[in-house]
Amino acid sequence: MAPLAQGPAEIDVVIVNWNGGALVRACLASLAAAGEDPAKAVVVVDNASVDGSADGLERPDLRLTVLRNPDNAGFGRACNQGAALGRAPAILFLNPDTEAGPDALRLALAALAQDPTVGVVGAQLVDGVGQVQRMCARRPSAKSLIGQELHLDRLLPGRVPTHFMTEWDHAASGPVDQVMGAFLMIRRSLFERLGGFDERFHVYYEDVDLCARVWDAGFTVRHLAEVTVRHDGQGTTRQVKARRLFYIQRSRILYAAKHHGFATALKLAGATFAFQLPLRLGLALLRRSPREAGQVVHAALLLAGAMPGLLVRLRRAP
Repeated sequence: MAPLAQGPAEIDVVIVNWNGGALVRACLASLAAAGEDPAKAVVVVDNASVDGSADGLERPDLRLTVLRNPDNAGFGRACNQGAALGRAPAILFLNPDTEAGPDALRLALAALAQDPTVGVVGAQLVDGVGQVQRMCARRPSAKSLIGQELHLDRLLPGRVPTHFMTEWDHAASGPVDQVMGAFLMIRRSLFERLGGFDERFHVYYEDVDLCARVWDAGFTVRHLAEVTVRHDGQGTTRQVKARRLFYIQRSRILYAAKHHGFATALKLAGATFAFQLPLRLGLALLRRSPREAGQVVHAALLLAGAMPGLLVRLRRAP
């Protein structure tokens, strides 16, 4: 095996791990399989994993740094920590439940370099059998956030759009409102100009928010159909379904307040407690799943406990 080049990296790859098990090792192996084209430095930021997944990750075919947080700092904050350790002109945020194809990083970097108006590029995500995951998304409006919470996107599809662009086959490259944070490459200069990820989003919607700010800054976000990345989906959050539901709902309310105002956040919170959570509970009971019902109740209690402080914080925010 040839020694690794010691020159500056063209891409800093940031992977946030939380009890990723074998997934993070498979992810690193896929990066190593791409060789040194382009030159890359990899940072794994571990959010206090307890499964040993952050141990022994070093390998001779990768320029790798492991940063261990003493507690779970959240996805956005951990991404910012990892990005701050590098100096490459491009940053790739990569989920540990992904495996990049051999040319994925090279093609993504080339697409970013070819057009100075492109700020972010994403990849064609596929599942384990090669089925395309239609994960490009629309920028949420006040109407769509509340409509989706009330399931009107399913009842009135022509009037309330879905969040994900599931009607589009994702077979063509082109500009989209948002690419998924599972594989998100951004210019470092733009990332630093925007202040990185908003760390108030502990997990979920931090990529939605970032892409919205990229567009607002005058850059485009581009989906690359020619870049293939295997994506397991839901990653390690499937282990904690109650907290996953809590953080999704919390992040939606935070996004609504940040981009559409405090009144919209209040309306969305009302729809969450009056409709979304009771519907989930009712469906769980119809399925005769006390475990699922308990998870919904747990999530509702977590959200109810977080709401007073969250709303006060949001109202005071600029």
